[in-house]
Amino acid sequence: MRRYRYRCTICRTTSPTVHRPADLETEGHAHRHSQHGGHYPDDELAGRIDRRGRWYETLHPLTATHAHLADALSDLHDPKTLGHYWWASAGAALILTTAAALVLGILTTALHTL
Repeated sequence: MRRYRYRCTICRTTSPTVHRPADLETEGHAHRHSQHGGHYPDDELAGRIDRRGRWYETLHPLTATHAHLADALSDLHDPKTLGHYWWASAGAALILTTAAALVLGILTTALHTL
């Protein structure tokens, strides 16, 4: 399940987690109209977050991939909560490690045959 938050960097407030983009737009719209007269604050953030509340756009690509995998595995058990289960984080690390070893093995074999 996807999770979204709106953050106003001027007021230093963050909305509660919502599960639909339409609800995210409603949160941002309501805040801008009530606090800023409809104006868009500089550097406001709105977007998809992982189960730990981190914006995917701010994460390093490898960390974001791990977070996506851990989120997907955690959502298999309980799609509504936040936070990763330890086994989901370990499973995501195992998947990434296996994929890296497989790519390394294929590249080594390909270069060795040349």
